[in-house]
Amino acid sequence: MANCPCGKTQSYAKCCGLIHQNIQLAKTAEQLMRSRYSAFTKAMGDYLMISHHSFTRPMSEKNEIVKWSKSVEWDKLEIIQSKKGSVLDTEGTVEFKAYFFTTNFGIKKRDCIHEKSKFVKENGHWVYLEGLNLN
Repeated sequence: MANCPCGKTQSYAKCCGLIHQNIQLAKTAEQLMRSRYSAFTKAMGDYLMISHHSFTRPMSEKNEIVKWSKSVEWDKLEIIQSKKGSVLDTEGTVEFKAYFFTTNFGIKKRDCIHEKSKFVKENGHWVYLEGLNLN
């Protein structure tokens, strides 16, 4: 049994797969962050949109996000720091690095998204609001 793409030792079905079926199961900002990373690895555009705050949701970019997600080989997620974002909080931040490989002209290159993401609760569940690119 393989670990979940988010880096937890449970299987996808018992980890992010549950959250992908019911976003309410993401009890912390970090859990939502991990579920979003897993959704990127699986190019789950619909989940990436519903887990994004309604005011900042990039619906017009959904197809491009899915296309890009499929074009890279996802490597791993590294959570650097979480602040607030607990069950009782209404906002929180998660700093992370998401590693992936791109291939251009037959050359494979490892790259990284380093971001400090802000999460808030909307309609009673965690959603991604915005991120600060730290690359």
